[in-house]
Amino acid sequence: MIELPQAEADALLAMHKRRRRDQLHRLPDLGGKLVVDLDSLDGREAFTLDITRGRINLLKGTYQHRARQIIVLARLDFGGAPHRNPDGTEINVPHLHVYREGYGYKWAYEITPDRFPNAQDRWSLLINFMSYCSIVEPPNLERSLFT
Repeated sequence: MIELPQAEADALLAMHKRRRRDQLHRLPDLGGKLVVDLDSLDGREAFTLDITRGRINLLKGTYQHRARQIIVLARLDFGGAPHRNPDGTEINVPHLHVYREGYGYKWAYEITPDRFPNAQDRWSLLINFMSYCSIVEPPNLERSLFT
């Protein structure tokens, strides 16, 4: 696992990003995954937005934001099982993983209504997650039958 100093990870998460291409992306159906390339506004850093759907559970999915191909800066899990943090506390879904120096994305936090006001709506969660990740020019996304 590649380690980043916390200040660098925080700066990458806060950095404004935009979609790399103007193409239309269809949100994945059951068991699918979409990876969207993003760039910092100055073009010096590359990022990705991963959107994953569960295979069996219609409500399960993950939105993930990565830097430098493999460093998970933030991940939002919904519709699945609770998460157990390294200190033993259990966090219900939906929950937000945020990079933490020394732990990567192993820590999860309860989402708050001020950042994620409609936690039951997957589309709203995605829009709010992209905002949380400072994606100021989001990808063009087309909803599918199950999104």
